[in-house]
Amino acid sequence: MPQIAENVLKVLDAAVVEGSRVFLTGQLDRKLYTETDKVLQAAGGKWNRSAKAHVFEGDANDALEPIILTGEYSRTKQDFGQFDTPSELAETVVDLADVQAGMSVLEPSAGIGRIAAAARQAGAHVTCWEIDAKRAEKLTDYPLNIGDFLAAEPIKAFDRVVMNPPFAKQHDIRHVMHAFKFLQPGGRLVAIMSASVTFRDNKLTAEFREFVAANGGTIKRLPEGSFKSSGTDVNTCIVSIDA
Repeated sequence: MPQIAENVLKVLDAAVVEGSRVFLTGQLDRKLYTETDKVLQAAGGKWNRSAKAHVFEGDANDALEPIILTGEYSRTKQDFGQFDTPSELAETVVDLADVQAGMSVLEPSAGIGRIAAAARQAGAHVTCWEIDAKRAEKLTDYPLNIGDFLAAEPIKAFDRVVMNPPFAKQHDIRHVMHAFKFLQPGGRLVAIMSASVTFRDNKLTAEFREFVAANGGTIKRLPEGSFKSSGTDVNTCIVSIDA
């Protein structure tokens, strides 16, 4: 699946959206405009000369937001914006978190349990949280909470948090910020997130980058194709934060 260049994604993020209309802002050279126009048209936006905008049939945000979050022209619809973690990437997350035998570990977006399984393999005691009851059927071997993690009351009870939260509507940021509150002092959180947290300039994203920096954390882009075995080329990064 073709990937969208980051400079195009930045243009889309800076665009003004009014209902079904998208207005590009700033001075774009011909090459950048052509590439951006290609993406907009592929997403269903048609240039309207009189409106001086690309016009979509429905809410333009519904078309643009998944593109900005994933870096893909199109993608198979994912339940709750969730992309299942490839097993090898799950092991990378657990390694970066330095999960050790006997630790208490929270996986607050457990999905089908690949990160949880990697943490258990390292000898940790893993507690899972999953909003989708159907996915949760694969997690019955773990202490399990089914429901909206964002509604859970924070308890500083975990040595590590390892996670791949849903990306839709930037919920990955909200989930990571909430999950950090569950860490004991000296704990560590490692999360897979949309790569859009590295370049978006909206208030939520800017505040998140400030939060990571204030806590001595890191944000690193994952290689292209990291989710290929899960059927997507979604652009992702990995975030590490110590409590």
